[in-house]
Order: sequence, then C-alpha cells, then structure tokens
Amino acid sequence: MTTRLYTHPIHLEHLTPPGHPERPERLRALEKAFGDEAFADLERVESPTADEDKILLVHPEAFVERIRAVIPEDGIVHIDADTSASPKSYEAALTAIGGAVDAVDAVFAEAADNAFVAARPPGHHAETDTAMGFCLFNQIAIAARHAQRAHGAERIAIIDWDVHHGNGTQDIFWQDPTVHYLSIHQMPLFPGTGSLNETGAGNIVNAPLSANMGSDQFREAFRTRILPVLEDLNPDLILISAGFDAHHRDPLAQINLTADDFDWATGKLMDIATHCCNNRLVSVLEGGYDLVGLAESAGAHVRRLMRG
Repeated sequence: MTTRLYTHPIHLEHLTPPGHPERPERLRALEKAFGDEAFADLERVESPTADEDKILLVHPEAFVERIRAVIPEDGIVHIDADTSASPKSYEAALTAIGGAVDAVDAVFAEAADNAFVAARPPGHHAETDTAMGFCLFNQIAIAARHAQRAHGAERIAIIDWDVHHGNGTQDIFWQDPTVHYLSIHQMPLFPGTGSLNETGAGNIVNAPLSANMGSDQFREAFRTRILPVLEDLNPDLILISAGFDAHHRDPLAQINLTADDFDWATGKLMDIATHCCNNRLVSVLEGGYDLVGLAESAGAHVRRLMRG
C-alpha cells in the first residue's frame, strides 16, 4: 500500500491572531508526529501551488477577487469574527488546493493508493461565495470537481468526520447527485447546520451526535448512517474531510473520541475503497485544535492508510 503525505512550509505562514485555535503549531505537531520511524515508508511530496482557475471549479470569480483583495501586505485582517488572513494566506490556500488536486491525480494514475494532505487553512466551512469558520476556499470540494473534470469520475463520496458540520461542502453540492456528502458531527454546534432533514437532492446524509457522546455512538452512527450509503453508491473516489476535533481533548467540542476511533473509521472506508474504486482515497486535514489529540489521531489515521 503506497500512501502519500502532501504538505508544504507555506502553510506555516498563514498567520492567525494570538490565541486563535487554528494556528501554525498544528502542522508543526503533525510534522513531529510523522517524523517517527513508524512513518519511514510514507511517501512525502511537497504540495504544488494550484492555478487560480482551480478555485473557479466551485467558487465564482467575484468571490475569489474579494478574497484576493482583502489579503494584507502586513499584519492580520479579519474576514469575520473567526476567519482571518495574513500576507501569505492566499498562497497557502492555493497550495492547500494544489495538494488536494495533485493527490487526486496520484490515486487515479495509480502512483499512490491513497493520500493525506496536511494543509491549512482548512476548507469545509467555505461556502460557494462565503469564507467562514477559519476557511477561505473549499479544497475538498475543488478536489471533487477536479476528479470529475480531469478523470471522468461519475460518483464521488465525501465523508466528513470533523466535529463541526461542513456547511460549505453541503452548500456547494446541495443539488448535485453526482457528489454525495456524508457528515458525522456534533449538533448543536457551530455552524448550526447538519440536521437529519437536510438531504439536498438525496445526496446529503447527516449523522448528528449530541454533546458528550463517545466511541460507541460514533461507531454506531458510522455503521448505520454512513457505510450503507457508501456501499450502495459504489463511488469512483472517496474523499475525507479529516478533522480530528472530535477527540476528547479538543477544546472546541464535546465528543469524546480517541485515536482508535479514527483508526477504525479509516479502516472501514478503506475496506469500501478496496472493492469499489481500486483503493482511491484522498484525505484532507480540516480541524483538530488540541495538539496532542491532533497528532495522535492523525497519526492513527495515516498509519491505517499505510497498512491497508
């Protein structure tokens, strides 16, 4: 099993205000974790910077121009109360997109079986024309559209296990049955979307969990709400919005998962990828704000990707 790790130093230069949970130290924690000898066989690739036209696969040009215009020459600007940008943020976002797109190319070319893209800023809260929730552009949605345009993928599944619902991804694919969006998340919690009755064109599946639930409820929801849909869909590509903020240490939510739960969920998705899409699976980092919990959980996730 060949697993690629995509990342780039530019992601450390997307700066946020002091005390902000989405900070450069997140990637430093992952860099340290992936330096362990357990990851010696991990194929490491420096993420390329995407062309701007890749953003236009899901976001209108006027929105892209607004984001470009707000990038400061120095310091930090606030796009909203939670979302900020610094001089290198636009380049970091383009490189996050580039890593996700290149990972899709790699699994379709059979240069890798699967991939994990360690990038920031995250993306799944970015709606069609709105940056929010720490996110500028929605790289997982862009990766899905790229798979359709460049590789003829007809059925794509996006599984989002970030503890916060991916309102942006749901918004982008709300009426598009070629892309199924399946989310397991805490509710009520930011951004306030993700209820059971939000179904789009029948392609949206939400599995909300209540605060203080843990492994048993997470796995049951995954088994009963997520996996049957995937098995019926038989997707050409599986994409994961891999947030690790449902870990019990995380300060922004109250779901009590451990690294073993992310290992288990990864294994279940890999089982499906093996028999439906020639192992093609690409995982993109979203949330995860306790550095220990993030490193443990992402480490377990990538180790399972490597084991097959």
